[in-house]
Amino acid sequence: MTEAEQTTGTPRGADGVSGAPADERTAARGGRRIPALLAVAALAYLLDLGSKLFVVAKLEHHDPIQVIGTFLQFQVIRNRGAAFGLGEAMTIVFTVIAAVVIAVIARIARKLYSLPWAIALGLLLGGALGNLTDRLFRSPGGFQGGVVDFIATPHFAVFNLADSAIVCGGFLIVILSFRGLDPDGTLHRNSDEDEENDENDENGGDKGGH
Repeated sequence: MTEAEQTTGTPRGADGVSGAPADERTAARGGRRIPALLAVAALAYLLDLGSKLFVVAKLEHHDPIQVIGTFLQFQVIRNRGAAFGLGEAMTIVFTVIAAVVIAVIARIARKLYSLPWAIALGLLLGGALGNLTDRLFRSPGGFQGGVVDFIATPHFAVFNLADSAIVCGGFLIVILSFRGLDPDGTLHRNSDEDEENDENDENGGDKGGH
């Protein structure tokens, strides 16, 4: 039995999740988390867009601004590569990848019942939309626009809030996957562990019957 099942005392059914009917399991998980996903994505996107508009208007073509000495500075550059300035010769490819990521998130959202997954996907969506907006509308345009980066730290590439959102969202997804939590709110286990635990349950039941 999974940790969630042990807590609730609900036996697993044929689907490996719960013995309760599908509509009861859905009610227990609550409604789909699309509003949470969209709220996180909108917040990440607006923060990224607002910060870029501000630094371009106030800081571009000026000397770097020291926020925390030389440890953290604001320095505006136009990046035509991927996150953190990687792959500047593949701007169109990264634009297509961003569009694909958005499409995949939209597909996953149809079965999204997990709040942590909604937050993670929202960060990815907001970050992808933020950098995609730059590629579409900033010079030279045509899916090759330069992304505005401005956060500079020592011995590291200059980046922006969209890059940070993408990294945080990806890191959270890795943690959720490692913990076995699926976007639909269910817990999955390794199949070998399932078989071993099921065998132990059966043996325990046989002993109890005698």
